[in-house]
Order: sequence, then structure tokens, then C-alpha cells
Amino acid sequence: MIQVSKLLPQGQGLAPVLLKRAHTVELDWDVRQKSRFAATDSAGRELGIFLPRGTLVRGGDVLVAEDGSLVRVVAAPQPVLVITPCATHGSPFDLTRAAYHLGNRHVPIELQPDHLKIEPDHVLADMLRTMHLTVTEQNLAFEPEGGAYAAGHGGGHHHGHDHGHGPDHGHEHGHHHGHGDHHEHAPDHSHDHSPLHTHAPTDAAAAPARGRTVAIPVVAQGHVHGPHCNHDH
Repeated sequence: MIQVSKLLPQGQGLAPVLLKRAHTVELDWDVRQKSRFAATDSAGRELGIFLPRGTLVRGGDVLVAEDGSLVRVVAAPQPVLVITPCATHGSPFDLTRAAYHLGNRHVPIELQPDHLKIEPDHVLADMLRTMHLTVTEQNLAFEPEGGAYAAGHGGGHHHGHDHGHGPDHGHEHGHHHGHGDHHEHAPDHSHDHSPLHTHAPTDAAAAPARGRTVAIPVVAQGHVHGPHCNHDH
């Protein structure tokens, strides 16, 4: 038996000619969700697969044997239920609703833009039909989502970039808008933070003297919440 302990997701980094020459092994989902299993490749060799726990093997992945040979994984067709919106009065949103209810039941689901796939279950099939979805039995490869925390790689794809802001980005999101270290008031600036924010007139402004220049006080307009105001703090 040839031992295999390395997996290259989708043959990443391999030249197409090497993938074309590689032996193949056809596995259904029941086997591919395991990290340790035995299989026979297209050359008739017995393989013992020992991968890190939690690894999901996908169709198109490449196993690297201890002798350096490559074995490309083919997702074997298997019985599945294909779920699509009702052609008469359904909508794509029905698939979102179905995925939500199936996810609440921890059902492995393959997500596609126009359909879902699950393993055969007549109870779930009846439930989906009552939701005005079309459910058909077919024999197809099954690649369900692996979950956000699954080891290896899931059914989706990986973005090779992050969403951080480079040095030329005009703003950052780590600043504060409160009265922290970088927000100061002048020595003679004093106010409170009550809902009605006003600056009361000084004694000099209340009783101006003849021949003196007097600053006219500015009263800030307070915001009063009445019974019909549609928001609160």
C-alpha cells in the first residue's frame, strides 16, 4: 500500500501537463469528507490516505504519494436531490429560504446560483415541496459547503487580497470621535452635553455700557424630541 499524506487543492502550482499525466481516483462525498481512508487509483494501486484531521477532499484536488507520484481526485457521481425554484410562481429567493431551513437542520448543502443539492432524504424533500420548490432525484457529483471553520478548503473560492487600506488611502477607521486625547477645548471654552446646548449671555452682554463694543450672544438651537419623533438615542 502506498501512503499519501499531502494534498494540493485543485492541483495548485502544478503544470497542466503533470495533471494530465496523473493517475486518478474516483471518490464519493462520504469518503472525501474523511481525512483517513483507503482507495484504489486508476493504475490499480492501493492507497492509504492520511491527511490532517478535518481536511475535506474535493474533486480536482491532487494527492501526492510518498513515492512522489500524483493522483487527481474525481468526485464520483452519487444520488442527490436537486432543488430549484418553482418555474411557475417561484423566485431565486426561495433558494435562500430553503438554504436557511436546511442549514438550521445541519444538512450538508451544495450551493449553486440556480440550485441546491443535498443527499437523499424523503422528509426534507416533502418539506421543500411544501415551500413551492421543485425537488428531483439525480446522479451527480456532490460538493457541499465545508463550513467557515473547516480545515483544508471549502466549496467556494479564495480571494488573494485583503480589504485593508494602503498608505495612500485618505482615511482610516481606527480614529475616535469622542473627547479623547486628540480633541481639546480652548481654556475659555466651556459647555456641557445636555440635550439643549446653549451659551448663556454674560453679565456684560446683559447690561451693555455706553461706548463699549458688546458681543451679541449666539444661542444654539436645541433639538427637542416630541411625541412624533421617529428616533431616539
